[in-house]
Amino acid sequence: MRRRLRLTLAVLVLPLAGLAAWIGISSIQTEREIAGHAETVRRIAAGHPSIAVDPVAMAALPAPVQRYLVFAIPNAKFQYRVVTLSQEGDFRRPMKQDFAPTTASQTIAVGTPAMMFAATTPIVPGLWSRAYDFFAEGRMEMRAKIASTLTVVDESATEALNRTSLRRWLLESPLYPVALLPGGPVRWEAMDDSHARATVSGFGLEASLVATFRPDGSLESFHAEEDGDLATPYHGSGEHALRSDYRPVSGMMIPHEFVISRAAGGRILPFWKGRITAIAYE
Repeated sequence: MRRRLRLTLAVLVLPLAGLAAWIGISSIQTEREIAGHAETVRRIAAGHPSIAVDPVAMAALPAPVQRYLVFAIPNAKFQYRVVTLSQEGDFRRPMKQDFAPTTASQTIAVGTPAMMFAATTPIVPGLWSRAYDFFAEGRMEMRAKIASTLTVVDESATEALNRTSLRRWLLESPLYPVALLPGGPVRWEAMDDSHARATVSGFGLEASLVATFRPDGSLESFHAEEDGDLATPYHGSGEHALRSDYRPVSGMMIPHEFVISRAAGGRILPFWKGRITAIAYE
């Protein structure tokens, strides 16, 4: 009887132990991938000097952009090449309605478009999704894995996705506003007293967003001028980013709350909303 019980337990436990070992090893490999991509962003950033304030070039910018940069970078002497940050909030998976609590981290180069975004979202109790977007030297890579193990999204570089990732770097730039100074990869075009078009160039690609500015000088939002494709199995950069709760950090004014959305057909559909929990500049 005891022998039969031991055999039954072995039949039940050994497959579970094997599954746990597989997930454990795969999780370690996934985290190594993410850490390696973040290190690549740091290496690229080290080869691009910080962007300095040029008063003559600043004076030639559209008026709302001038007000924003004075608001966001009152300490013009502060320079950096990399920003790292942590976020928490709620995330909606593509083509789904429900939001789930999510944590994320980013490593971003400032002088040239390169970035690493990684997030963890629970699916059901005990099961999670680990996803990352990596963009460097003009090429993107996107992965999502159930339990950090089973790949469910695996997208590699195409011209359209590379451009989307380039736009993603621009969309996140209020978190590292020196990237928006003249002389960097972004140029500005005047529109009216509260809007201006920002275009980032690099790697033979361009991507543009329209910035909306508040009366106090802060950048309220970035939005794309073309509709997004809501049928893709990934959100990409999104088409609309709302920023609020500006706070002083390292001599700058940095927004700490955000709502990132898809947009099409006149509808704005949030998919990632939350707050910055930690941010550092190097």
